[in-house]
Amino acid sequence: MNLTKKVIQVVKDNLLIELFTEELPPDSLESLSDQFGKTITSELLSKNLIATSDFQTYATPRRIAVNIKSVIKEAEDEERLIKLMPYSVGFDEHNNPTQPLIKKLSSIDDAIKTEDLEIIEENNKKFIYVLKKIKGFRLEDGLGDIIKNALQKLAIKKVMSYQLKDGWTSVNFVRPMRGLIVLHGKQILNVSILGCSSSNTTLGHRFESKKEIITIKHADNYEETLATEGNVITCFDKRKTKIKTDIKVALSELGEDFYITEDEALTDEVTSLVEMPNILIGNFEEKFLSIPEECLTLTMKTNQKYFPIFNKKSGLTNRFIIVSNISPENSDQVTHGNEKVIRPRLADAEFFYDEDKKLGLSTFCEKLKNVIYHNKLGSQNDRAERVARKLQYLTKSLNLKFNIDLEQLCLFSKADLISLMVSEFPKLQGIMGRYYALNENKNKNFANAIEDHYKPRFSNDSLPRDELGFMLAIADKFTTLIDLFSINEIPTGEKDPFGLRRNTIGVIRLITEKKLPININTLIDAFLDKNDSARASLTNFFYERLFNYLKDLGYSNEMVDALVSSKPAQIHDILERLQAISEFIKLKESDTLSSANKRVSNILKKADKITNNPVDVSLLIENEEIMLHKVLLDLEPKINQCLDKNDFVSALKNLVILNAPINNFFEKVMVNTDDTKIKNNRYSLLYKLRQNLNCVADISKLAS
Repeated sequence: MNLTKKVIQVVKDNLLIELFTEELPPDSLESLSDQFGKTITSELLSKNLIATSDFQTYATPRRIAVNIKSVIKEAEDEERLIKLMPYSVGFDEHNNPTQPLIKKLSSIDDAIKTEDLEIIEENNKKFIYVLKKIKGFRLEDGLGDIIKNALQKLAIKKVMSYQLKDGWTSVNFVRPMRGLIVLHGKQILNVSILGCSSSNTTLGHRFESKKEIITIKHADNYEETLATEGNVITCFDKRKTKIKTDIKVALSELGEDFYITEDEALTDEVTSLVEMPNILIGNFEEKFLSIPEECLTLTMKTNQKYFPIFNKKSGLTNRFIIVSNISPENSDQVTHGNEKVIRPRLADAEFFYDEDKKLGLSTFCEKLKNVIYHNKLGSQNDRAERVARKLQYLTKSLNLKFNIDLEQLCLFSKADLISLMVSEFPKLQGIMGRYYALNENKNKNFANAIEDHYKPRFSNDSLPRDELGFMLAIADKFTTLIDLFSINEIPTGEKDPFGLRRNTIGVIRLITEKKLPININTLIDAFLDKNDSARASLTNFFYERLFNYLKDLGYSNEMVDALVSSKPAQIHDILERLQAISEFIKLKESDTLSSANKRVSNILKKADKITNNPVDVSLLIENEEIMLHKVLLDLEPKINQCLDKNDFVSALKNLVILNAPINNFFEKVMVNTDDTKIKNNRYSLLYKLRQNLNCVADISKLAS
């Protein structure tokens, strides 16, 4: 297609857009700003108003903004040849325009004449084209629609509906909008969004701005002007960096032994809550340190957004970091105010802890009968009994002996769900159970298992501390899977309300990282023996998750498929097998062996009957099949020795000796001969060959 352009004078400048709102939700502030900036920039790029995607986003508790570099006011006009229709349709036999052509031209532009048309021959057929002028996109004309479109695309968890100043019009946005800046260089572009008309003014810090109204004279001055006149750090990352740096300085003033634990989520949250951070250190009464550390840190972080301070020698201290949004000359009042606020929180935690200890886990266990786990699955007590049966099954199958009451452990592991502390802080389930078990003089392994059976709770979470914890964690997670699949509560799409995907990945991690020889299929069959549909669904679900888990570790589809396609009953050594495959594919013979295995598999698929019958040496006629059989007889013991030692790399490397005999066999021997006995014997030989080739994994999946 021909393309010509009408060149106009190009004026480039940076484009600033700021949406000034009421306080935005801190958990989505940064992502809203990034989405807004990317969408606006992408639209300008598609309209040929910018050459590259170069922009800077800003986000504070009361604003999201973007500064896009080198935006032109108006895109260049273009003239394009537009294909209309075949010549035979547009003109009659006398070369007069037909009615369809006249209508088409009228719809495009009444001024177009037939002499303006171009006739172009394509593949021996004539087509009618017209040269159409495409007006270049004007920034000011279309920017309002671009911004509105960007707002509609924002992934807002919960939209607010509010009225505009006219008292009648209702609009929807994440928070009510109070101001709008749209500056191209120093020029204000006329845009109206959500009841706000564009200007070059905004507000600074809610309490400490040097000016009541901040005027942004040029798009390039936005960040600097708000910092100097408004006392606002508009860049999210710069504000976050300042918080981290100032915290380090404050801690160093306390002494070299003081530190805080890394918590990116909390750091992001406090960054979203302040416009100009001020780091302060508060204290609480030392008596509260008798409360479990996890309770204190969770209270400080969740409720108050404080960073608990630790000491390398003594652990958690009675001090905490406050990230304040104000910086008065005397900050004592701010510190004391925060100390006053946290005290009742800690007092509540102290009360909950003391009351829970008075009742104890045994009392809580009695109440589990009244807590419904699922209306089709009974109470938490019923569930604990099912976990106990899984735990007993696992310990027996693995020949493990624990000198404790397993049924009591399973009941106690859920008992803290009744406690006041866990009711207030659900994240402490298991953690509080451990403390309460130790308070009742249960042994350390028993108590640790109560906390650890929830692990791993999330990706990269730690695993249980000991064998008992591992067994209880697997039993608990498998109970969840078997229970929910038995009543057809299966995850669909992205919905997984019962966390079955997370539970499955947890089981996979527990088995593979502890190298537990648990037979997955036997375990599923043992507890879903009368539900064929649920058993099949859960088995497929498990191996789908295993495939995804191994893929996420960085292994290729082919490598993972080689191991998972056969649904191995035991997966405890699957990571070592994957590592061996990684080494195998580096061998120059790997492609040939994989392709040969694929060919063998295809032949055996078509075989009338595949059995693991011994090869009858008397029926081996051709030299090539005799040689292949001989090599297999020598090779099999070596492979078995390697497998006994879990030396999967050596097992696969031993396969190299098969390369030449396999090639010779397929070149000279016809498997599907007319003699049925010889044919079946050759099937048996190929079956034996495939067994050896698949000693570690189905390497036919590696064939290209």
